[in-house]
Amino acid sequence: MSNFLSPVERYYTSKLEKFGTLPAGVDWNSVEGQSKRFEQLSKLIPTDAVFSVADVGCGYGALLGYLSERFGKFNYVGLDISEAMIDAAVRLHPQASDAQFLVGTKPDHEVDFAIASGIFNVKLNADDASWRAYIVETLVRMNEFATRGFSFNCLTAYSDADRMRDDLHYADPCELFDLCKRQFSRNVALLHDYDLYEFTIIVRK
Repeated sequence: MSNFLSPVERYYTSKLEKFGTLPAGVDWNSVEGQSKRFEQLSKLIPTDAVFSVADVGCGYGALLGYLSERFGKFNYVGLDISEAMIDAAVRLHPQASDAQFLVGTKPDHEVDFAIASGIFNVKLNADDASWRAYIVETLVRMNEFATRGFSFNCLTAYSDADRMRDDLHYADPCELFDLCKRQFSRNVALLHDYDLYEFTIIVRK
């Protein structure tokens, strides 16, 4: 794991230790907000598909539960840089035979889809230019191992200025839409209409 992400790993591990396997344990405010994010991100996946998916930054595996309630047959791999998160995910989903959880940032095989929720938000003391480069590098990697597409979310640069925090990254949705459109696929959707201070981008190949 890059030294660049070590402080982020410690940040999320401390959240898990404090709050456990709840939305607050992965730094979200509520179950409702978490579900709303998953709803947007999972619009990537056709409802009648049999598929494989990588959950990049899976935390304790909440997305697996969400997908299991709404889709049929699929294979899931959860990835996280926090070993404590992966341990928690394994304990929380002992019966998930078509799921695996791994410490890292990419699966050991190609998948149909990749989903990343919240991994671009907490930059801590990283400078904005370095963090933007990290986002692009991560999207390039996701594009390489996800054969049918990927989705991700970011806090939005359109957030209220008085609510913005120095340790968080607020991305320009137009900039990332343009990047995805030019570099990854002609089929790109920007979702910015679901009443959270963030946006979701869906890339379909």
